[in-house]
Amino acid sequence: MKLGIIIYSNDAETVWNAFRLANYALQQRDAVKIFLLGKGVECEALDTKQFPITQEMKECTAKGGEIFACGTCLKMRKKNPSDICFFSSMKDLYEIVHHCERILSF
Repeated sequence: MKLGIIIYSNDAETVWNAFRLANYALQQRDAVKIFLLGKGVECEALDTKQFPITQEMKECTAKGGEIFACGTCLKMRKKNPSDICFFSSMKDLYEIVHHCERILSF
């Protein structure tokens, strides 16, 4: 299955669970693409001992998942893309929605 996940939240527990699901789907040999939108581009700054989001993100990309961060949303927050996330656009979000069999939003 091709799974698309859109993360719009900056709630640490919500974001952590979204990446946990992505990693589980990758273990099931599904293709996973994640798009960080709005507040979702802040996800790496949400890292805590209880919710190690960056660790989940690195595991996701190591297993073949792709993480895209909205360039406009990053610019609005004066943030740069990291080595984990691709700098992306609405075109990339459209491609994910268009090509994935399932889309989840967090």
